[in-house]
Amino acid sequence: MGGAFLAAAVLARAGRRIGLPTIPLFILAGILLGPHTPGIVLVADPHDLEMLSALGLVLLLFYLGLEFHLDDLKAGGRKMAVAGGTYLALNVGAGLGFGFALGWGTSEALVLAGVLGISSSAIVTKVLVDLGRIGNPETRPILGIIVVEDVFLALYLAALQPILSGADSLAAAVTDGGKAFGFLLLLALAARFGTRVVGKLIRTKDDELLVISFLGAAVLVAGISEWFGVADAIGAFMVGLMLGSTSSGERILKLVHPLRDAFGAIFFFAFGLSIDPGDLPTVLWPVLAAVAVTLAMNACAGIAAARVYGFGPQATANISTTLVARGEFALILATMAAGAGLDERLSPFIAGYVLVLAVLAPLAAGRSHWLARFLPGKPEPALREPDPVGAGSGLP
Repeated sequence: MGGAFLAAAVLARAGRRIGLPTIPLFILAGILLGPHTPGIVLVADPHDLEMLSALGLVLLLFYLGLEFHLDDLKAGGRKMAVAGGTYLALNVGAGLGFGFALGWGTSEALVLAGVLGISSSAIVTKVLVDLGRIGNPETRPILGIIVVEDVFLALYLAALQPILSGADSLAAAVTDGGKAFGFLLLLALAARFGTRVVGKLIRTKDDELLVISFLGAAVLVAGISEWFGVADAIGAFMVGLMLGSTSSGERILKLVHPLRDAFGAIFFFAFGLSIDPGDLPTVLWPVLAAVAVTLAMNACAGIAAARVYGFGPQATANISTTLVARGEFALILATMAAGAGLDERLSPFIAGYVLVLAVLAPLAAGRSHWLARFLPGKPEPALREPDPVGAGSGLP
């Protein structure tokens, strides 16, 4: 564990000196010190960090919920649904078409629809934090698209599971999907109507007790969410949504920073551990083609979202580049596909695709003004962009 933290820190410090963001460097540390790369092996079995990695994802999404207030959801509900639905239609549709074009099989195409179609909530969150864009106007639709994706994700996984497992019947799939949707609805109702009660329960002047309370709530609800077929990070997001609207929200936001940063680094390091560089050359051309499709679809989705919200070229470019990242969900699908005995090329393809976009997305987001030059619309007034490598975990 100590070696993992220090390796991530050393590489990130070196990268900062030449203007690189931290995310791909944390991932690179995992690749270099994992079981699939010659030399020093810090972690022989990636599953050894599985719980800590999951905690990192939970804390990243919990922080996102703290920042994404209920007022934003209520004020932008229709626009958020239109922007999110458009994003999914373009990217999931392109992913499905790409999967059929590869000719690897119908089940494989259904998996690739999700891999190419859904952004990495963890990487998107980290990019927004590192670039100091949490307070930007276009960040609200970005987070709204992520929320829509997360709702779709729960239903998509419930529908995909019986297909991959060869399970029983449509009734079983409908039951699983209904259970997941019901729990999501329960969390949404709690976030909408239970904020006052939750605020009274968690309120305390002691920082130590407050940390233990919000951490326990986030992790417990995340675990219960997973049991109901909802991604654990979504449960943590909903807890953050509730607590962010309480009188303790500002204190929690401050106290969670070091926890989020430390375990978020372990999440990306563990992601790197799972990648075998030796498998990547066999799927190089499909990976590059998929990356090109994703970049094109994100540009189209960014333009569509910007028109819904009335943004100019720079905000459009920020939306398009920030949502490019693919990550934790794609790895979940790779694991499911391997367990279902699907085409053996699928796992290295997903690993290569995710790695390229995990590296490319933060770099592209930090240089989104290049894309803005080619987008339609009237340029916004010049704003001072924060340093692309940001101030680590600092807020704007």
